[in-house]
Amino acid sequence: MIRDSLQLFTKAPVHRDESMLRIFTDFDGPIMDVSERYYQVYLWCLKQCQQPHQATKVLSKSEFWQLKRAFVRESKIGQISGLTPEQGRKFALLRRENIHSLPYLVYDCPIPSAVATLERLQDSDDVDLGVITMRRWRELEIPLEQNRLKRFFRCDRCYCLQNDDPKNTDTEDKTRLMKRALTELPPVRETWMIGDTEADIVAAKTHDVRAIAVLSGIRDRDRLQQFEPDYIVQDLAAAVALISERSTFSKLLL
Repeated sequence: MIRDSLQLFTKAPVHRDESMLRIFTDFDGPIMDVSERYYQVYLWCLKQCQQPHQATKVLSKSEFWQLKRAFVRESKIGQISGLTPEQGRKFALLRRENIHSLPYLVYDCPIPSAVATLERLQDSDDVDLGVITMRRWRELEIPLEQNRLKRFFRCDRCYCLQNDDPKNTDTEDKTRLMKRALTELPPVRETWMIGDTEADIVAAKTHDVRAIAVLSGIRDRDRLQQFEPDYIVQDLAAAVALISERSTFSKLLL
């Protein structure tokens, strides 16, 4: 269980030392529910790729999300929906070009339990919270502002792609961002990473950071287990509770 009073760093910077506990979290999955955005892009791409009068099978949101969480490839999802292999390839390309576009980001919404967890963390001087995300800055700043999440994250604790950065694989970019965070931020005694994808796990393990995978995002348990995180839990609330229980910082425990 977590103590009711924990505090994040939205105030003036203070000196940190190795008596601190740092928690990194991904943005999409642990904090934001992105399932509706992904489903709306799926519907649009399917409509763009099918020929007039072509019979297709429009997946329900639950059917689609189950495939996404099992890491089924986009072209395969297109074919399951009735597209030809060639159309499936076009479907995958359209999806990649549009999934992070600003018009579709409006479908994202905060996970209520995640916001409640961040609020419970708000009064602790012992926890340093940072976010490491594959979003570009323009894709992160808008939801932080619109959903009143900026209060939980200082700008110098937000690690994301810059608007003009070249995009590599998620694993490469997430690992690079974590290295940058660990290099730039003051050292602490203990660091944890909370995320919902293989990229989060690989980045954490590469830098000897303990990794907690959550099931509230875009990967299911079977997929996450392949990358051997330290723990798999349901959501951000469960992850923070686990850190409170397993951390060497006994003062975080009830």
